[in-house]
Amino acid sequence: MNPHDALVEIATLLERERASRYKSKAFRAAAESIAQLSDDDLRDAGSLRRRKGIGDSTFAVIRQALAGETPDYLRELRERAGVERPSALRAALRGDLHCHSEWSDGLTSIESMADAGRALGHEYLALTDHSPRLRVANGLSPARLREQVEVVRTLSYGGFTLLTGIEVDILDDGALDQESDLLADLDVVVASVHSKLRMERGPMTRRIIAAVSHPHTDVLGHVTGRLVEGSRGTRPPSTFDARAVFDACAAHGVAVEINSRPERQDPPDELIAIALEAGCLFSIDSDAHAPGQLSLLDHGAERAERAGVPAERIVTTWTLDRLRAWTTRRR
Repeated sequence: MNPHDALVEIATLLERERASRYKSKAFRAAAESIAQLSDDDLRDAGSLRRRKGIGDSTFAVIRQALAGETPDYLRELRERAGVERPSALRAALRGDLHCHSEWSDGLTSIESMADAGRALGHEYLALTDHSPRLRVANGLSPARLREQVEVVRTLSYGGFTLLTGIEVDILDDGALDQESDLLADLDVVVASVHSKLRMERGPMTRRIIAAVSHPHTDVLGHVTGRLVEGSRGTRPPSTFDARAVFDACAAHGVAVEINSRPERQDPPDELIAIALEAGCLFSIDSDAHAPGQLSLLDHGAERAERAGVPAERIVTTWTLDRLRAWTTRRR
């Protein structure tokens, strides 16, 4: 097989299983290092070993691929990934409204995220890097966000649209952590709680309701903030009046995110049921921080399908024109 393709697929599968970011970045760096080399160049073992970005593992992958074999490491990763159960709902998804790039806490460039979304067959993908208060995630100041918007607007072509956006922090009082006029200019605003997750039930309820009542909020991200598995350990869900929050979402046309990351599984099934009864819209999103994680949408689709969420109430099944009409409804 093509050595470059083998290295990229390995990086993608490592990202999907949320392995060490250093592993996936090493394989992407190796792929970039050999991208312009001919097969003859690649067969020059001495020269190849001296190239920046080529280590023992990546060298072995290249050599096996050149020999016409599926590299052992790639075969192992494919086996670990398994085969997802078929999902009619996954096939109906046209895009994704929540992902990150290296401008905040993502692993790769905006261009790499856009290329991966296009390769998955997405009609659209919203880039939603973090807002200023989340310093640990290199949140974007207003100036940096304006600069990013100009970059994003150059990356739509071939039937694929990269949407401008942000995952904006919900502050303690329910305000949004970015300038209002800048939020108004973005295509998609995902509002999420990242701090004081153990706030008491009453104040947390008021905090979230204030955020979804904001005229620029489109999606309520990972509503409970819980973690159920993974390298970061576990974290209990925030407590709030779910019916009051979801009634507010329904009243303002804000979509409740079904976060596809396996370590989040947020909202829990019982909260999806309450949001359904309240008449909410939903958005199945990957919350990807690397290109390979965009494919995590199959996990979110499986959960939504199991919970009985109708496709017509999932905004990420809508056409781009319908999606744009919805996101501009209150701005």
